[in-house]
Amino acid sequence: MTDLIKTKFKYFLEKAQKYNSIREKNSDKYKTLNIILLVLFPIFIVCMAEINQFKFVSSFAQFAACRPSVLIFNFIAAGLIFSLLLAIFRKGWLAVAIHSFVYMALSITELFKYGTNGNHLILSDMKLFKSVKSLKSFAYIKITPSLVIYCLIVIAFVALVFHFNPKLPKQKGVKRFVTAAVCSVVSICMIVVPSFYTPVYNFFKLDTTAANNAFLLNEKFDNNSFLAFLVETASESFENRIVEPDNYTEEYIEEIIDEEHIAVDNFNNGLKPNVIVVMSESYADFRVFEELGVDDSYYEGFDKACAEGKSGIAITPTYASYTVRSEFELLFGLPVRGLNTPNMPQRELADREQPAFAQYYKNWGYKTAYVHPFQSSFYNRTNIYSDFGFDQMIFHDDIDNVTDFTVPVDHFGTYVDDNTIFNQLLELVKTTDEPMYIHTTTMQNHQPYDQGEDPTDEIGNYLQWIQHTNEGLTVFLDELKKLDEPTLVFFVGDHFPSLRGETSVYNQLNITGENCSTLYEQKYFFWSNYGADFSTVPEEKFSFFYVPYIIADIIDAPHDAFIKSMDEYLDKLPVYSTDYNDGTPDNEELDVLTYDRVIGDVMSPCPIPDEVLEASKGEE
Repeated sequence: MTDLIKTKFKYFLEKAQKYNSIREKNSDKYKTLNIILLVLFPIFIVCMAEINQFKFVSSFAQFAACRPSVLIFNFIAAGLIFSLLLAIFRKGWLAVAIHSFVYMALSITELFKYGTNGNHLILSDMKLFKSVKSLKSFAYIKITPSLVIYCLIVIAFVALVFHFNPKLPKQKGVKRFVTAAVCSVVSICMIVVPSFYTPVYNFFKLDTTAANNAFLLNEKFDNNSFLAFLVETASESFENRIVEPDNYTEEYIEEIIDEEHIAVDNFNNGLKPNVIVVMSESYADFRVFEELGVDDSYYEGFDKACAEGKSGIAITPTYASYTVRSEFELLFGLPVRGLNTPNMPQRELADREQPAFAQYYKNWGYKTAYVHPFQSSFYNRTNIYSDFGFDQMIFHDDIDNVTDFTVPVDHFGTYVDDNTIFNQLLELVKTTDEPMYIHTTTMQNHQPYDQGEDPTDEIGNYLQWIQHTNEGLTVFLDELKKLDEPTLVFFVGDHFPSLRGETSVYNQLNITGENCSTLYEQKYFFWSNYGADFSTVPEEKFSFFYVPYIIADIIDAPHDAFIKSMDEYLDKLPVYSTDYNDGTPDNEELDVLTYDRVIGDVMSPCPIPDEVLEASKGEE
């Protein structure tokens, strides 16, 4: 057997050596053809990556006719990258192979992302690459004949270049280094130097309109096409990166917050209710769109809770995805706008103890818990949220079959049933002697929405799941009524659901960047089993990040100077959100306070003891 393997190996080795000698001859024999292949490659790969997005050559041709300058920009950018790869590797086929793989991988990722949730790919999404195992459960991945054909065409071109084996003339290392350095500098300047990229973008007529919501961003994609969109949004992201505010000083913090202005409360003569915050994944009320004719029966449980408690509209900082934006605002009581509205704000935090609201509850004598029926590694929650003051974090990982849940775990659709969440919340309250503060981010209603009698009826399937949540919600609240422990519940959806790009209900409703504000308005309710006083809940709309302070008012919790100041901002500026209303001017005070508490030195009043905070800083 060993001799047979050796013989086979020797045979294939001889074949490979013979073929390589042919390729070496091709390098000299077909010099003109090789030059043509290398010159045409940037144009070829741009066209293939873009055609993959448009799905049809005719659609791409129409774009090229309407926006030729954008296409020329893409060709030049691809040529720059290709020149860099040639300078590094010198072998034409290797540069072609690497460039082809990167462009087509990005193109396919964009195709699936937009087809999944109606949002286009931006480079900052690459931060989720480590969570690709989790993302597979979200995505609609459909391998179409056209996708296969386009990939085969690219592979064929790479094979052609490999066969003819174009090589660059031998150059000294200095010349190659200079070429690579020039290409690298120009590429970097295209992203990080406004004085360089602004005139370039203007010359090639790229759409540089500020895209302050997801729909405006999608419209920019339509104007710029895939590759130019990636480059321009990368520049925009860099320009909006978080930097220390010019006025970030201890004196300015003291000016903002009056340390002597503190309301000392006593929990209504010592009554400390459990506080349960339910952020329901993709929960939204589609009855706001009357033309859809959504029946009230789907929302019966929610409506009943609203009637028994206090309801209204809160402004979410996101749409269709980036749940962690909403989660950040509810956990910290701070606006993501204060951090320039990053897609994943938890990744911007300093690596130390964080003054999330769980820290306040611990100071008030509460036990604290975070419950999320998904992988602890997704968004790196298990590591990052461990600094938020939670005594207990409960996750569930279907992929690795690991769970922290202490109740039986059932599924509804792809993810853990909301009834499992409600049962876990009841279990925590019943088995803990101290009052509890619990934040839960559910998963049941997350996409995909192709499970039902009609896999193509996304909205119909989605509403069935919403109805299931509301039925479980009624049972949950009825069980809380039976407890002799006072309990306050706040319930809200994190954002409207992700629906498929081209065929979604949003497109049917003709929603654009100018009329999409309704998709940032989330109905909520406060509910209690002890007759809580909801008179302090504002009647007008307010941003998510004010919820922790409203809850503190309802339960009559002690207010330090920071909480008192945020109560005043609630009166002065109830909505502070880029996506919902970019016409609202930046508020320096809120921005500085947000930076101070999660990135800076925490000079504002803080629930974390000084010695604990300083020790955690030393561990960075």
